Amino acid sequence: MASDGLGVIALISGGKDSFYSLLHCIQHGHRIVALANLFPAAEGASSRVQLIAPSSSPSTATPSETDLNSFMYQTVGHEIIPLYAAATALPLYRLAISGSAVHHERDYACDVDGDASDEAESMTTLLRAVMEHHPEARAVSAGAILSTYQRTRVESVALRLGLTPLAYLWQYPVLPSPVKPADDAQLLKDMAEAGLDARIIKVASAGLVEDHLWEQVSSVDGAEGIKGALRKFGAAGGAVLGEGGEFETLVLSGPSALFNKTIHVPDESRSIVREGAGSTWLLLKDARVVDKFAAADESPPRRPALLDLKFENILSSLAAGNSNVQHSSSDDCGKSWDALQKASYKFTGGDGLLQWAVTKSAAKSQEMSIEEETADVVEQIGKLLSQNSLSPEHISNTVIVLRHMVDFPKVNAHYGKLFQRPNPPSRVTISCGELLPAGCSIAIHFTVDTRPEEVASRHGLHVQSRSYWAPANIGPYSQAIGILAGGVPLLRTWSVAGQIPLLPASMELPPSSPTSRQLQVVLSLQHLWRIGTELKIQYWTSAVAYFARCGTDGDMAGNARMAGTAWRLAHGSPDEEDDAEDGPDPWDLKYNPQYMTLGDGAAQSRPVPLPDWEALFLRQQNEPAGAVPPVFSVEVEELPRQSSVEWHAHGGLSGLTSSSLEMLQVTRVGETSWNAWHAVVRSAEGALLHTVLARQFVGDVSGDIASTTDDMSAAYRGLLGTLGLSTDSTSSTVPYLVYANGGAATLPAAFAAPTIPCRSIWSSTGHRLEMVGLYRVNLGV
Repeated sequence: MASDGLGVIALISGGKDSFYSLLHCIQHGHRIVALANLFPAAEGASSRVQLIAPSSSPSTATPSETDLNSFMYQTVGHEIIPLYAAATALPLYRLAISGSAVHHERDYACDVDGDASDEAESMTTLLRAVMEHHPEARAVSAGAILSTYQRTRVESVALRLGLTPLAYLWQYPVLPSPVKPADDAQLLKDMAEAGLDARIIKVASAGLVEDHLWEQVSSVDGAEGIKGALRKFGAAGGAVLGEGGEFETLVLSGPSALFNKTIHVPDESRSIVREGAGSTWLLLKDARVVDKFAAADESPPRRPALLDLKFENILSSLAAGNSNVQHSSSDDCGKSWDALQKASYKFTGGDGLLQWAVTKSAAKSQEMSIEEETADVVEQIGKLLSQNSLSPEHISNTVIVLRHMVDFPKVNAHYGKLFQRPNPPSRVTISCGELLPAGCSIAIHFTVDTRPEEVASRHGLHVQSRSYWAPANIGPYSQAIGILAGGVPLLRTWSVAGQIPLLPASMELPPSSPTSRQLQVVLSLQHLWRIGTELKIQYWTSAVAYFARCGTDGDMAGNARMAGTAWRLAHGSPDEEDDAEDGPDPWDLKYNPQYMTLGDGAAQSRPVPLPDWEALFLRQQNEPAGAVPPVFSVEVEELPRQSSVEWHAHGGLSGLTSSSLEMLQVTRVGETSWNAWHAVVRSAEGALLHTVLARQFVGDVSGDIASTTDDMSAAYRGLLGTLGLSTDSTSSTVPYLVYANGGAATLPAAFAAPTIPCRSIWSSTGHRLEMVGLYRVNLGV
């Protein structure tokens, strides 16, 4: 149970999802202070918010034989809504919907004051009125499951009003199921187990007919009935839950934690309205509130397990002390280099990405507060963008390096002023303490896409609601931003925000336990995986696990081995993926009536696994141990929220075609002491080459970073030379991110790469490293 229970305003439509989400709010220790509802405006309707007190004489609204069919709100059945005040003993606030769906974008873009002509902004007026009567309100609950359109609009309004958005059903169908294989109707059965009585009041899908009206969908029989009706019609994912508008529901009653009474609609007071085109709904009259029968033992709503089965197994392995990371020790680059050379790849003049590292102005050497210093850095970023005819929407990701993590809230306030549009850049935040240059308390490294035509194709994921899925990103940073890679058609590279091990439902760290360290590593890695899976990322290029300052090198070496083991186990192998598949077999989906809900339509297309072994060359599909991307562990001073670990995936790849990717390792680069790893994506039009270089730590090298960077640059030029690639272009040989052992103050002034000063750097096998550099380049034909 949450230690800081919130006063919650419940957005309700009358449907099953909004009420079931409230049961989860209650289970997490939150208190429902009021219900809020938006309904279709009749001619001459009042524009004022209406309050219906629980003690008032309940009555239904005047029914109408038209349905507003709002993009945002369920409106059918709205005549029953006034009865919920008496049924739940909660005050109900109602407002007629004004406007229409002006902003049709999936991710809601709205200024601070809102666009009064958009129907989503009716919610602002309604919630503001509720808050005036209930100043204890601190959160708003909604029933969004898969609809980004609905979720982002609720989040936009809620956060502008200072409310915490709660969406406990978000991504519910992909959360751990209590049965194997997973049942796509599990949510309906969970509602039944919790005692929710939800009836179908509208059908609008092939397979669902008017005979389904008034069926109790929140029952085992009702759920199976819906599945049976849809199984022949190739419905999209979420159809059995009504996520595509296949049907709409009305809740009549529920457990005593929420419902004191029941809503009763006489049989003779339900009439069918046939709109045409397969849409049919019920017009309800003479409904009333009646006493509830004494309930048998009530079950609380089922909480999905914290970890997916795959990550439960990883945690068990780590807790048992297993750290036997397997590595490919052979230098298997020869054939691949030959293949690249035969394709006659060449530099294409850059990938359009700039890497900028900004600290406070050199002219401002005086002592500055963290607020002043951050404001100065933000001003410099704005000037850099303006000088290059760019805007903040061109920034895809940032890394914020602080001297003191306690400064983070103050930094966030100024940093957020840069980003006023949906889907701000993804972000990683760490503290490096005294390793930052003297007089410097903040450095911001960021990637800028200078290609003007690509900004419109920029994709993002920004979930700001608490849920069971992954931590909410409340503030100016997205879970992930994806941009087209260039050179390889349809290939998209994703920058994912740093992931720390917060419990998604409460946004708190897990409680202390004997396996706390292992759980934090696994939980934050699962967050990364869930984001990647949602975005159809098929492969990672490389990753770092940041660890907060450790007591000894031995402790840090143990952390590195643990992170390396978790990373390898998360990648598994093609055979393990087949064995661990939760869903039904493809044969069952097509021929077994029990699993034919999704029919033969789009939802039966091959799901995109992570990793997607089919994207690899066939040789590597048969030798998966050599295809795991490199992972390193870095010791820093502090991490956000006093977390012990933060995962940072350097790049996610989506849009890969079959057998287009190869993961390569060079155990020695020429005559140097550098090791290299490559992710190579090839097509007829070009290639993407992502390279990681690392060198083993050989002693105290503080103060000698300059020579190390020179050696690394030479090693990279040597690698490119083996491909016959000219290295005249300086921008092609500068790393986009460097991890340096020791202080950044010793970096050469001419070294252009963003650099993270580290207390120590470690391989996945627990060996200390001196430096790690990351490079990417697009190649043409």
